[in-house]
Amino acid sequence: MTNSPFLTEGDDPQLFSSKLISSEVQEALPDGYTLRPLKRDDYSKGFFEVLGQLSVTGEVSQQVFEERFDLMKRMGCYFVVCVEAVDEIVACATLIVEHKFLHECGQAGHIEDVVVSDTQRGKKLGIRLIDQLKHMAQALGCYKVLLNCKEHNVPFYEKCSLSTAQVQMTRYFDRD
Repeated sequence: MTNSPFLTEGDDPQLFSSKLISSEVQEALPDGYTLRPLKRDDYSKGFFEVLGQLSVTGEVSQQVFEERFDLMKRMGCYFVVCVEAVDEIVACATLIVEHKFLHECGQAGHIEDVVVSDTQRGKKLGIRLIDQLKHMAQALGCYKVLLNCKEHNVPFYEKCSLSTAQVQMTRYFDRD
C-alpha cells in the first residue's frame, strides 16, 4: 500500500484519507452523525471513553495517544473509523490490513475494537461501522475480512453479513 491514494502524508491530522469513507454508509447514518477517520486531536473528543466501554484502556496520556497515532499512520495498515455527533466520538472500529504471502501476496483485513457508546446503541451505528470496514477492506484490495468476537455477539455480526468460520484460539500473556 505504499503510495496509496488512501494514505495521508506528514501533518495531515487524519489517520487515512477520507476518500475511503463510503458515501452510501455515510448517508445511512442518522442526521447529525458523521463517519470519518480517526484524527490526531480525537483524544479530547471522547475516543478513550467510548473505547473503554469495550475493554481496558488503562491510563493513556494525550502524548502517548499522539505517539501511537503517529506510529499507526506511518505503518499505513491501520484504519480507525469514528462516528462523531456534536463534536464527540460516539462509536469507533478498526481495520488492520495484514500483508500475506498467501493468495499471491494478498492482503487480509482484520476487524477489531468495534464499539458503540452505550448512550447511542439502537441507532444501527455498529452495522454502519462494519459496512464501512468491509467497504474499506475491499477498496484496499483485501481478499477477506476476519473478526473475532464473543459468542453472544455472533447474531449481531451475522446481521452484518459475516459468518462463523473456523475457531479462534487465544493465549494472553501476563504483563510485568
